[in-house]
Amino acid sequence: MVSSVANIVNLMRTGWVLARHDAFGGVDSVSELPAGARLALALGRRIARSRPGRKKGLAAAIAELGPSYIKLGQFLATRGDIIGAERASELSKLQDKLPPFPRGAALDEIRESLGAAPKALFEEIGPAIAAASIAQVHKATVREADGSLREVAVKVLRPGIEQRFARDLEAFYCAARLMERHSPPSRRLRPVKTIDMLAQSVKLEMDLRMEAAAISEMADNTRNDPGFRVPRVDWERTGRRVLTTEWINGTPLSDIDALRARGINLEALGDIIIQTFLRQAIRDGFFHADMHPGNLFVDEAGLLVAVDFGITGRLDMKDRRFLAEILWGFITRDYQRVSDVHFQAGYVPLDQSPQLFAQALRAIGEPLMDKPAEQISMARLLGQLFHVTEQFNMATQPQLLLLQKTMVVVEGVARTLNPRLNMWATAEPVVRDWAEQNLGPGAYLHTAAEGAATLGRLVSNLPELFTEAERTAKLLADMAYAGGLRLDESTSEALAAAQARHNLTARIALWIGVLALVVLAIGQFM
Repeated sequence: MVSSVANIVNLMRTGWVLARHDAFGGVDSVSELPAGARLALALGRRIARSRPGRKKGLAAAIAELGPSYIKLGQFLATRGDIIGAERASELSKLQDKLPPFPRGAALDEIRESLGAAPKALFEEIGPAIAAASIAQVHKATVREADGSLREVAVKVLRPGIEQRFARDLEAFYCAARLMERHSPPSRRLRPVKTIDMLAQSVKLEMDLRMEAAAISEMADNTRNDPGFRVPRVDWERTGRRVLTTEWINGTPLSDIDALRARGINLEALGDIIIQTFLRQAIRDGFFHADMHPGNLFVDEAGLLVAVDFGITGRLDMKDRRFLAEILWGFITRDYQRVSDVHFQAGYVPLDQSPQLFAQALRAIGEPLMDKPAEQISMARLLGQLFHVTEQFNMATQPQLLLLQKTMVVVEGVARTLNPRLNMWATAEPVVRDWAEQNLGPGAYLHTAAEGAATLGRLVSNLPELFTEAERTAKLLADMAYAGGLRLDESTSEALAAAQARHNLTARIALWIGVLALVVLAIGQFM
């Protein structure tokens, strides 16, 4: 009860701040909103009119609401399907910059997290050079065994940030559940699932050992990639609330003039950015999801270096195959293949028409083919694709939206370096290599081998499965003797819902299991 009241108070405060900044000013289709939402909107607009002169807009309101809301705003920037393309664009420019907390507090965090005095670990720790909603970064030096000094970057979490996020996340969940309960159209957008993803992302971001592990994994994945690397992790000086990495002496990609002055080939650098991101997403299924210019540098050796791995994205093999095949399908203008991939992945309901969906895809792809290569945007294509799927009742895939949002940023960075960037020509080698390795005959042999191994494990487990089946059958028989075996209405509905969530193969396996249990149960009576 106390938690519910706290959530309501928190949401009321949020509404008040949003209203003061006139964050609801551009809401359209008011007549389609529930009565309660229309009342709240009218009240918000009245509050905004009563307070002229304040900076307006959703981004300004979120910046005032603090760290948790800044993270939510950045996350919602990937969900144009929920808040609309215009607001998503506004939030994509939201700067995660806050005043630094005192250096003394940072030293206390280092001492507590690493279990040693800062002076024993670092030769010198300077003031904060960058501060965001979750952590801030200090430049420091470390004394090596040979007496030399090594420069490092030390990232330290804000004191008390975990408690602040936990409180605000409860309010976010409360709002998401209200949306799903009272607005049926919103259920397709999965607001609760969206907050789940935000909560998981924040949870990982607030354990800096996980960020260190992400850097290490990315280093392993990209070790042989041309023109790219990541900082080295100093594991001795890294803990849950402190992360120490190599200090990157380089030129940020935001400083185009400095890159030119160094003689950096900007066109080649643009290609490296695009191809690096696609390798991470398609080949590895693990990508840096915050590749804005402030997180990208060209080091002294001329290599592209990415920093700040607080936000990363993952794609399983199905999503990677989906991404590669739709990009290849658009490159080759095979719209029926792109449609088939959507249906095979289970993203579009089977009651929809693959041919009509292919027609809708053609309406997206063909206008692009008539444009000069440098005007074709892969990120915009994916955005239009996800928008069209709404017409075919396709459930939102949040992991693909994070991918699309990252691609928007990556494309933007690459085009500032090379305005004539040909996205298809740049992407084609990466997509083709992956397709040859994963969609060709050799890949099918590998898949068959994996299937055989899975079948072998299943066969080896058959004795245990039959033992469990026999126990279950005896239990069913005992229930039948005791007064019959019945399913009440809620159980039937639950079984139906479970069946609907599985694909054809899973349903076949389920009913084979049920039939086996029935046979064993009958055997108990004979």
